[in-house]
Amino acid sequence: MIRDITIGQFYPVDSIIHRLDARVKIIATFIYIISLFIMDSFIAYAFVILALAATIKASKVPLSFMLRGIKSIFIIIIFTAFLNVFTTSEGTVLFNWGIITITSKGVYMAVLMCLRLVLLIVGSSLMTLTTTPIQLTDGIEYILRPLKKIGVPSHEIAMMMTIALRFIPTLLDETDKIMKAQQARGADFDTGNLIQKAKSLVPILVPLFISAFRRADELAMAMEARCYNGAENRTRMNVMRYSKGDYKAYVIIVIYVVLSFVLRYIF
Repeated sequence: MIRDITIGQFYPVDSIIHRLDARVKIIATFIYIISLFIMDSFIAYAFVILALAATIKASKVPLSFMLRGIKSIFIIIIFTAFLNVFTTSEGTVLFNWGIITITSKGVYMAVLMCLRLVLLIVGSSLMTLTTTPIQLTDGIEYILRPLKKIGVPSHEIAMMMTIALRFIPTLLDETDKIMKAQQARGADFDTGNLIQKAKSLVPILVPLFISAFRRADELAMAMEARCYNGAENRTRMNVMRYSKGDYKAYVIIVIYVVLSFVLRYIF
């Protein structure tokens, strides 16, 4: 389960998507997430799935590797489905027993919400799988740069977001090592009811928090030792520049936005 989380990991391979500018991928992911929340029909979601499948194919990231991320939110998906099925009273009644009522609208919303969650995880993972942490930092900072005029610390925000994404795989590996060490000492994380399983996680959380604080302190000391002072007078070895492929990607993004608008408000 620990290694099934794909958000924050980078998959090194040479592909068209990997070579795109980080700003293009960040903007495309932002538009993609917005489109997921405005779509309200299966026809529209079929278009989103086709667009996502084409992007995954171009990224050369194995689909099986990306689908691993869904396992980590399987419980959330099931909970969302049950919540929509049993709390929606609109539509034709399909089943009624006591206080339990299942309607056609509830089933429709449950399937739609589960599909939305799956596409959200896979699409968000694609950005981190095809973009290095340094590229993400520079891309976010460039996008937030206009906000500097109103006092928003764009570089610091970009740095914090990237560090958070970068340390997800590190903390997952640390959790896996702690779990294996506890299991070697006789700990059992699989048996028992929900409360017992929650209590069994305490021996994992305590050393994990200590390790996280230690890594944060080491990172802060390393940055101070290198005289890091944020964006002030900071230069870059690799300056971000758009290429022809990036402009073509922007054209595809515009086409995607137009088609999403058509599917949302016309069909």
